[in-house]
Amino acid sequence: MFKKLLLPLIAILLTGCATAPPAARLDNTYTARSQSSRVKFVILHYTVANLPGSIKTLTEQAVSSHYLLTDEAEPKFYVLVDEARQSNHAGLSSWKTFSNLNPASIGIEIVNPGYTDHARGTYAPYSQAQIDQLILLLKDIVKRHQIAPQNILGHADVAPQRKQDPGPMFPWQQLAEAGLIAWPDAAQVAAQRAVFETQMPDIIWFQKKLAQHGYAVAQSGVLDDATRNVLFAFQSKYRQSRYDGEPDAETAAILDVLTRTQAAAPVPVAATQELH
Repeated sequence: MFKKLLLPLIAILLTGCATAPPAARLDNTYTARSQSSRVKFVILHYTVANLPGSIKTLTEQAVSSHYLLTDEAEPKFYVLVDEARQSNHAGLSSWKTFSNLNPASIGIEIVNPGYTDHARGTYAPYSQAQIDQLILLLKDIVKRHQIAPQNILGHADVAPQRKQDPGPMFPWQQLAEAGLIAWPDAAQVAAQRAVFETQMPDIIWFQKKLAQHGYAVAQSGVLDDATRNVLFAFQSKYRQSRYDGEPDAETAAILDVLTRTQAAAPVPVAATQELH
């Protein structure tokens, strides 16, 4: 008799344990006007490995990226992390007032060996087919996430003390010609260079301008290794004929034109709206 009563009781208890809690009641009637994509930046990298090695590293180790652009004759993208999720590609990083850029960025790794000669500082070129594919993806990302031109960056921009990618062989000017990033006006640079050749700015001027542009750089007034690393990152992007990390009139002119252009650009309304 006891067994007959016990078996139904156990069945009732088990049924109760298996019952799922009620789902939240969600109503999508309203949508907030004040919102934007979590993605604010795109950060470009080279892999310093061949394609199989790049896939292995980016899928099996702690580092990852949203996209991997292959170096095949007809390059394609491997989608490794959904854009809605964070990939771990930037590491310790900063740009302007932002830091820890992984949660707010899309990372794109490009299969490229990077250095080909460490002694001479020679870097490997990118194929035009890779750049063509990259521009197509960037245009799509920019359209969907409304990313500002100054927020399409290299790993060296956001981590100049640790990284040099995508390196001085990456054709940033092609991205400018595609309307993706800002580029200094050549005539303005030439005119300003003539001024700076007469009187070069001091190191604190360079540090202030580099910080205004977006780099994390100490305002020490001293040309130390850290400042040279930031100058290298800037030169390898905007003055690829010479990227020795040394301040000169041409670097000063490019930096001056870019920062003045940025200062004159309108600030997006959505970025200034806050609740008080």
